[in-house]
Amino acid sequence: MTKRIVIIGAAGRDFHNFNTVYRNDPNYKVVAFTAAQIPDIAGRCYPADLAGPLYPEGIPIVEQKELADLIKNENIDECIFSYSDIHYQNLMNLGALVNAAGASFTLLGPKSNMIPSNKPVIAVCAVRTGCGKSQTSRKIIEILHEKGLKVVAVRHPMPYGNLSEQKVQRFAKIEDLKKNSCTIEEMEEYEPHIVRGNVIYAGVDYEAILNAAENDPDGCDVILWDGGNNDFPFYKPDLMITVTDPLRPGHEVSYYPGEVALRMADAVVINKIDSADYKDIITVRENIRKVNPNATVIDAASTLTVDDISAIRGKRVLVVEDGPTLTHGEMKIGAGVVAAQRFGAAELVDPRPYAVGKLKETFRIYPEIGTLLPAMGYGDEQIKDLAATINACECDSVIIATPIDLKRIIDINKPCVKVDYQLQEIGKPDLEMVIGDFIKTIKNKKK
Repeated sequence: MTKRIVIIGAAGRDFHNFNTVYRNDPNYKVVAFTAAQIPDIAGRCYPADLAGPLYPEGIPIVEQKELADLIKNENIDECIFSYSDIHYQNLMNLGALVNAAGASFTLLGPKSNMIPSNKPVIAVCAVRTGCGKSQTSRKIIEILHEKGLKVVAVRHPMPYGNLSEQKVQRFAKIEDLKKNSCTIEEMEEYEPHIVRGNVIYAGVDYEAILNAAENDPDGCDVILWDGGNNDFPFYKPDLMITVTDPLRPGHEVSYYPGEVALRMADAVVINKIDSADYKDIITVRENIRKVNPNATVIDAASTLTVDDISAIRGKRVLVVEDGPTLTHGEMKIGAGVVAAQRFGAAELVDPRPYAVGKLKETFRIYPEIGTLLPAMGYGDEQIKDLAATINACECDSVIIATPIDLKRIIDINKPCVKVDYQLQEIGKPDLEMVIGDFIKTIKNKKK
């Protein structure tokens, strides 16, 4: 009998699991996807041209809150959990809900959905959202470029728009961001690669994306998987590097699938050592040793630079941080707060009294954010609400600690200061050593 399933997701891993495991298997009928974490993605449909001939009408995407009723009303046999950065308690609460409604609860492993590449693959993952994957990816690409290798990056999916049009996306210049109607979240990940002269791919169908990346017109020697949230890679890595965060000690072994990424790692980066308490660094180090004692451990700092210290010192500042890091990443502070503290801000201004529209809803869902403003920009409405909130806020200046400069996207009516952050390794071993050993291994395989 055909097994009826629901894929529990958040517009990313769920589509990949469907494409690689279920799309062409007549033994399964995917009745629906559910949506969580990302606003305004429910109510859409996974289109027929992506879903394949078994699904001529596509597949509906519904709110996760409808899951129990969906299981009962549609006689669902199995639910496939397919999104990332969730606490074990919440994960198993969801599993209990699924079981109580009568269905099985399944976590797919890498063997079922990792795609092999004919190019060497370096994967950069993390144990939580906001650990510093992007900084680490940029550093690795710099090292590979210095060794004369052409790198093509592939980013974990963020398909929040027209899914058919987003099947395979290639970004090589800033104009490509507008052409593909990118959200702020997408721009934050793609733009840092583009401005460094690097090509980056993303989209929906990651087998088609891999084929395009391997055959990129500018050439490709190495694929770099730039992970999202705390997910494990879609491609089978030859070298896997996982980033940890001592500002959230213990999270590396209490969130799914972050612990999977930690256990799979060949090398583990302990980032933000310059900002963390010593005891918390020790906690992370001990947990790495417990679950992955053979991994190479690299100590690193997230170094900050600001373009105008005078806009911080003695000022009442509004701090705008990366949105997902504050929301489902649950970070209490980010680079903007660290900059405000280091450079003598008089006060962090609370944005909540000035929040409008979608930003009000964000603070309602994530009340623990506190006196920071998440740069939420999953769509035009959110971007407008972000601009209105910033401009209404009574402050002297705005600290922008997002990976891109928001002033390029929205008009801000007060002085701004941009915070940048780069990965700085401390002592040995370092990424240069790990990447050097990796390149030697690849060359020996070719012989």
